[in-house]
Amino acid sequence: MMLSPQKVDVLVFAAHPDDAELSCAGTIIKHVKLGYRVAIVDLTRGEMGTRGTPELRLQESEAASKILGIHHRENLGLRDVFFNVDEHNAIEVVKSIRKYQPDVILANAIDDRHPDHGKAAELVEKAWFWAGLRKIETGQAPWRSRRVLHYIQDRYLQPDLIIDITEDWPKVMLAIKAFKSQFFDPNSSEPSTYISSPDFLNFIESRAREFGRMIGTGYGDGFTLNSTPGIQELNQLL
Repeated sequence: MMLSPQKVDVLVFAAHPDDAELSCAGTIIKHVKLGYRVAIVDLTRGEMGTRGTPELRLQESEAASKILGIHHRENLGLRDVFFNVDEHNAIEVVKSIRKYQPDVILANAIDDRHPDHGKAAELVEKAWFWAGLRKIETGQAPWRSRRVLHYIQDRYLQPDLIIDITEDWPKVMLAIKAFKSQFFDPNSSEPSTYISSPDFLNFIESRAREFGRMIGTGYGDGFTLNSTPGIQELNQLL
């Protein structure tokens, strides 16, 4: 099979700009450092968010992408809040999967406070399977990634896998804070939101510390899996 010139190793889907940064930035940074090619596809522009504008969030996404060191980022422009898990949207995600031909996909939490997150998880799972079906025609070669991992967001889910991100934690916070419009700013005149409170970023750090503690490290990113993982040898376990 001919490989796409835009092929990546890891493709991250996010319902909104900043979902990936808040939930798996450490994993992204770590894999970029290890030489993996990583791309992010934001499904919506976050236009229904209380703070900021789509244009500003695009600028913030670009700033965050530079910090992460990723190779590609695009936005599918699905309707924030109102997108559905339907044929049209699934085909758009199929096109992205076939374009980037990832070995591993990271996607939103399967269940979370924001309904868009669970919808995005379901949409990506559907598209992941469809992308491997030859008779679904998009003008691209079929492609099915080996695995889909779902990062954990606001609502606690028991992780099936935790990645040590201790070394890169300072850079994680820089990537998150690139979304200046969304988080705590004492000089902002915009309305307060759930994620703009001073405590929210403390919660993000506490969650990462909790996951790190579970594997004996300082910080971790937690994921749930769509299938049972396997390893080649026992010494691959931390």
